[in-house]
Amino acid sequence: MIETKAYAAQDEKTPLAPWTFERREVGAHDVQFDILFCGVCHSDLHQIKNDWFPGIFPMVPGHEIVGRVIKVGDHVKKFKVGDLAGTGCMVDSCRVCENCKQDLEQYCLKGSSQTYNGLEQDHKTPTYGGYSNTIVVNEDFVLHISKDADLAAVAPLLCAGITTYSPLRYWKVGKGHKLAVLGLGGLGHMAVKFGVAFGAEVTVLSTSPKKEADAKRLGAHHFVVTTDKAQVKAAKGTFDFILDTVSAEHDFNMYLSLLRTNGTHICVGVPPNAAEIKAFSLLDGRKSLAGSGIGGIKETQEMLDYCAANNIVSDIEMIDIKDIQNAYDRMVKGDVRYRFVIDMATL
Repeated sequence: MIETKAYAAQDEKTPLAPWTFERREVGAHDVQFDILFCGVCHSDLHQIKNDWFPGIFPMVPGHEIVGRVIKVGDHVKKFKVGDLAGTGCMVDSCRVCENCKQDLEQYCLKGSSQTYNGLEQDHKTPTYGGYSNTIVVNEDFVLHISKDADLAAVAPLLCAGITTYSPLRYWKVGKGHKLAVLGLGGLGHMAVKFGVAFGAEVTVLSTSPKKEADAKRLGAHHFVVTTDKAQVKAAKGTFDFILDTVSAEHDFNMYLSLLRTNGTHICVGVPPNAAEIKAFSLLDGRKSLAGSGIGGIKETQEMLDYCAANNIVSDIEMIDIKDIQNAYDRMVKGDVRYRFVIDMATL
């Protein structure tokens, strides 16, 4: 077994603290890489706090993981020692269900193995994430990172990047479309970058007027302050798509009113409580309310390659791991531009 250093939550009420555990030895099809950087996702905090479902404790968060390969199994063909590598939100799936065979492992019908707060495919062994110094993953769930990449800024692409890239590609958002990005945070800032890169006319919807300058810097063409009734009225019936990145409670019915006929509101943020959707919000204009998770491994690699070719990375603020609780506090307040990334050398 491989002794591994980490930061973990022992239960939902205690803060993260140093913890040592054992990872499995490198198997024939496994890749081990030392973790150099790990992004901090809002879902890390949600899962530590049991906001969505009961957690598996001790819990080592982190699913935006990048580093350098230090060992490969005897039958590994895709990686060699010294390669840059990454792992996102999942580390395995059943491989045999209909969805897995279509490169949709994120929707594995038997349940994919989440990178942390989940179980391996034996449905017994807990998974532990990237707030740690090393990780062992089957090569099929390890991603290639460009050797020319700003590695720390690439890390959030493994969740924030693919979570926004995937729905924009699925709904074929691009030239001729008016896209609204709801919320300008870790997910939202990536949605703006992708939407602009794909050729859409991008508007940011935000409750924070102070974010307008940043939205424009990121490439957004327009900005609507959603607490300003006049601006909201002017935006009604405007958008082909709304990509909703907000993880706090909000009025879906108001935002649905901003869609054009046949428009689609796509949820990628996960508020803690159920929303109330009025039927007429959908009936009036044949509108759709949809959702999207992350992408599969093939699509995630496609996204990473696209970003490398087009110089797209996340806007980040580097932190030491000892400052993770402060980072969480700031994240809840929206006080980060736009993703914290842990320098794992500080572990």
